[in-house]
Amino acid sequence: MKVNVETPNFVADVKLIDFIEKRLSKLELFYDKIIFADVFLKVQKTSEKENKTVEILLSIPGGDLIIKKEAKTFEEGTDDCVRSLERQLKKRKEKQRAFL
Repeated sequence: MKVNVETPNFVADVKLIDFIEKRLSKLELFYDKIIFADVFLKVQKTSEKENKTVEILLSIPGGDLIIKKEAKTFEEGTDDCVRSLERQLKKRKEKQRAFL
């Protein structure tokens, strides 16, 4: 799976990009037909502590999955997104098995 990380208005650390790629590669355990993932990391200019936004677009056959989470850190937001995507991929795989 190809992972594309976009960070408008700031430069992402190599450790952060490696962390995101490692987390997203685990999704292939649940669904092996993932084509690519687009990750958008944004920092909101607010006084709130949860000002980091992680948005993941996962391209799979039959449609895309999009998840968006806000958190205190990009790592925490990525973990939340990956957990949500795991659930969605498991549901999709079970639906496909029901039709086979």
